[in-house]
Amino acid sequence: MLDTKTVRKNPEAIAAQLLRKGFEFPVTEFKDLESRRREADVRAQSLQAERKSASRQIGTLIAAGKSVDEAKAEVQQQLDRIAAEIDTATAAANAVQSALETLLMSVPNVPHEQVPAGSDENDNIEVKRWGSPRNFDYEVKDHVDLGEGLGFLDTQAAVKITGSRFAVMTGPLAQLQRALVQFMLDRHTLDHGYTETYVPYLVNRESLAGTGQLPKFEEDLFRIVSDQGYYLIPTAEVPVTNLCRDRIFEADELGEEGLRFVAHTPCFRSEAGSYGRDTRGLIRQHQFEKVELVRIVRPQQSDAALESLTAHAESILEALELPYRKVILCGGDLGFSAQLTYDLEVWLPAQNTFREISSCSNFGDFQARRMSARWRNPETGKPELLHTLNGSGLAVGRTLVAILENYQCADGSITIPTALRPYMRGSDVIR
Repeated sequence: MLDTKTVRKNPEAIAAQLLRKGFEFPVTEFKDLESRRREADVRAQSLQAERKSASRQIGTLIAAGKSVDEAKAEVQQQLDRIAAEIDTATAAANAVQSALETLLMSVPNVPHEQVPAGSDENDNIEVKRWGSPRNFDYEVKDHVDLGEGLGFLDTQAAVKITGSRFAVMTGPLAQLQRALVQFMLDRHTLDHGYTETYVPYLVNRESLAGTGQLPKFEEDLFRIVSDQGYYLIPTAEVPVTNLCRDRIFEADELGEEGLRFVAHTPCFRSEAGSYGRDTRGLIRQHQFEKVELVRIVRPQQSDAALESLTAHAESILEALELPYRKVILCGGDLGFSAQLTYDLEVWLPAQNTFREISSCSNFGDFQARRMSARWRNPETGKPELLHTLNGSGLAVGRTLVAILENYQCADGSITIPTALRPYMRGSDVIR
């Protein structure tokens, strides 16, 4: 959530920044609510002063000739009237404050100054390219044909069990997915210093509001029909980042470079609004797996933390020798909570294009303000908001797709990347 004080100082400036995201900030509505809030505050202060003045009138009334009981009764009558008016004013002030919070909860984060102008993914800017797409001297197959041809991918069984946009994998293909998870976790914990974290796959509304999925993106979530009101997680970002909710960290708890968490979880998304897109295979499913990286840092560290987090995700692609490119998202393609995002896009031969496999984002203090996640600055002794970041390191299903397509052989077999062979019991090919 944006800082109310900052918005209050110059709502027009905030509106101009948000236009870079294609969002029209309701300046008039905000100003109207702010005016009503100020009026309510002034009224409440006036009534408090009137109550104090009334309490001191007993002596004056007695001096004017009234009995003690008469004076007390008259003052009490005034106090009762003032108390009723204070209750009314308080209710009005609370209603205005609630409306302000509701408005700001639906407003996205402002983009970082580095974010380029643009309206959609076509305006994203490539900042790096690694590896060269392989030249095939035979007809390239997509991952569905390869997986089904091997007999280890069955989308029809998933349709029978559940419905569309699910998959069943067996044998070496299921083992390859597990190998990817283990490889990613080992790389991030042993080489990059992340703490492996196991978290619930169900979360409450407060957790989703804290990271920005609610209230705006409720239609993208799967809600459990129960008294608890739980939701299936759309990403490990939600439960992991919320480990810091309603906390004040001491400086020594954060260490030199803040907190680093890595978690492997399934992810569940309704994919609302994406009907007709990527309906074939594993690219866009209702259930998929990710290895997620989360960083919690001091404000002055977040720019550098985004660069290192992104490099950690890139290292997985490079270790697997998968060609990819890195792009910085333009304003119109930037996510709701993000102020700056790098997308990593892996090369898919069957589509003859790069496809997103990881989004690495800096949220500044946007999520921390919603979660009340703070640290105590030793220089001032006062709590300050933290900065949060996350990124996929990587999306497991899409990495599996990239391996199938980039490592396919003419006979339909799949060569296993060297880095994964220790996790595949030494196998070097799937037939």
